[in-house]
Amino acid sequence: MISVSGLAKAYGGRTLFQNVTFRLTNGRRIALVGGNGVGKTTILEIVVGLREADTGDVSIQKDTRVGYLPQELLDSWEGSVLDEVMRGADHILEIQDKLRELEAELASGDPDVMERYGALQSQFEQLGGYQLEAEARSILGGLGFTTEDMDRKLAEMSGGWQMRAALARLLLQRPDVLVLDEPTNHLDVDSVLWLEQQLAAFPGALLFVSHDRDFIDAVAERVVEVARQTAAEYVGGFAEFVVLREERIRMAEAEAANQARKVAHVEAFIERFRYKATKARQVQSRIKTLEKLETIEVPEIEELKLNFSFPEPRRSSRVVVEIDNADIGYGDEAPVVTGANLVVERGQKVGLIGPNGAGKSTVLKAVLGELKPSTGSVTIGNNVDVAYFAQHQVDALDLSKTVEQEFRMKVGEQPKNRNYRTVLGSFGFSGDAVERRVADLSGGERTRLALAETMCNPVNLLILDEPTNHLDIPSCDVLEDALSVYPGTVLLVSHDRYLVRNTVESLVEVRDGKVTQYLDVEEHILNPQNVTASTSSRTSTQDSKSSQGPGANKAISRKEEKRREAEGRQAKSKRTKDLRKRVERLERQAMRAEDVVTALEQQLADPAAYEDPDEMKQLLATHETAKAKAADLVSEWEEAVERLDDAS
Repeated sequence: MISVSGLAKAYGGRTLFQNVTFRLTNGRRIALVGGNGVGKTTILEIVVGLREADTGDVSIQKDTRVGYLPQELLDSWEGSVLDEVMRGADHILEIQDKLRELEAELASGDPDVMERYGALQSQFEQLGGYQLEAEARSILGGLGFTTEDMDRKLAEMSGGWQMRAALARLLLQRPDVLVLDEPTNHLDVDSVLWLEQQLAAFPGALLFVSHDRDFIDAVAERVVEVARQTAAEYVGGFAEFVVLREERIRMAEAEAANQARKVAHVEAFIERFRYKATKARQVQSRIKTLEKLETIEVPEIEELKLNFSFPEPRRSSRVVVEIDNADIGYGDEAPVVTGANLVVERGQKVGLIGPNGAGKSTVLKAVLGELKPSTGSVTIGNNVDVAYFAQHQVDALDLSKTVEQEFRMKVGEQPKNRNYRTVLGSFGFSGDAVERRVADLSGGERTRLALAETMCNPVNLLILDEPTNHLDIPSCDVLEDALSVYPGTVLLVSHDRYLVRNTVESLVEVRDGKVTQYLDVEEHILNPQNVTASTSSRTSTQDSKSSQGPGANKAISRKEEKRREAEGRQAKSKRTKDLRKRVERLERQAMRAEDVVTALEQQLADPAAYEDPDEMKQLLATHETAKAKAADLVSEWEEAVERLDDAS
């Protein structure tokens, strides 16, 4: 359908990429991955015809319909949500308009009119015209819109909801090729799961950019990595890509080492016989061989590494946040959450998940003191210092300043024990990057800068609301590392299940007006089963309705068949997938817990720790608690390994 061959693009003397080559065919789903600024979005724009490559070709098969979702929308919305989404099926609505025009002429009994009407009606039925509005409502429901939302003016809604509507319009359009740039940025966990199912069953070709590793694993069957000004293609999802990339690097290292040995041998021959007349011909031959030799380059994995220590915050009370039987809402309106109970203790890292509109942000606003509960109480502990990150922090950056100027302005004077450039370097701004203007940064780079500003100050409660929007995978890794070593308490709202799974110790689910606290990171909460069930129910209902229509085809469509096949594959792999993730998570938690025990034992080995009896008792108690926690985690990990072995 689409063949991409040898693409290259440069800006201002800087080469973004060259020799980018891949093919999009029916059923092929390619995830484009790589760091911020490597040109992923540029490649998408070249594929859909919005930009031109410096060299290379994009060949699109005739009559191929391509649908594109950019990161930033330029559309102007005039109608309701439903009306704007229905515009995605203009080619079907045009047939509907023609049918209505012909209906007025049917009374004449003209055979030509009746023949044209019959042909158009058959085409309308084949395209699903009679079920079009029901399908549009089903897609909107899957993306989190309520029935009331569908009749609202889209222009009055936030940018995130407008982006969802644009995605819904594309899905209704059913193009031959879908090109999506960060489609999960504005979605909650439920909507991401729903979208995974839709795209896994999509019969056409799919090219998308995403930083969500779980999403890539569920949808992609190929990964194209853009790095070091070129692109490499790997078969499989994200997990397979990581393994195959490591194998490729090991092979390249072995080949490079072998080549180096041969070169050294040839150079030794040249040096030994350079001035010997009888060997002159052989020496010249080997010199020419070396000149023509193409050096094998070993690919490097470009990673950002956290290399600064967080400032030690002051010690807060044991209970940092306590919500007791609280009803929380806005003004005289009905409460968004009722009977909420939550206890967050010092040092805990807690993930808040749930669908958009369920009340996650409402709970955070109550914790921040921006909302007062109508009943019950929200209490913040003593000596609690709060830092809050949300997307409006990104919008508040001063675009006229350089990265370093903006950073210094927000975090104040530089303490003696901390280097601002080191902090910025950890968040991807090293060397000349600190002199770039904020206005010239990409969306992901601005998010990184705002995160650096938020996390640099010595606070003991860090609240993050969807921090991974617009971040690339290496930046997500830095955030994960930062949260893992952060010495305070964390409340994290994120739809990125990989980040949640790897950084928090417990979950709080906000759903249907209720707040439920879980003491562990349970996979069935991160991947709610009811999403799959409700989606299947909607699809089944729609299929049964469509089968009752006049002249409707009762056979299962190819799309439905592929959806069921995809669900079957997902169910088959899920038996061990959840266990594998649990084993990996428990192993990481156990290692971290043992590191804490080791650090405490080092403190206990210091004679100075015994000078203050009260501090010594506290240190001993903390050590015992940490030992017990580490032992429990090791036990859980061993049990999970046994279960995984049995399941495999």
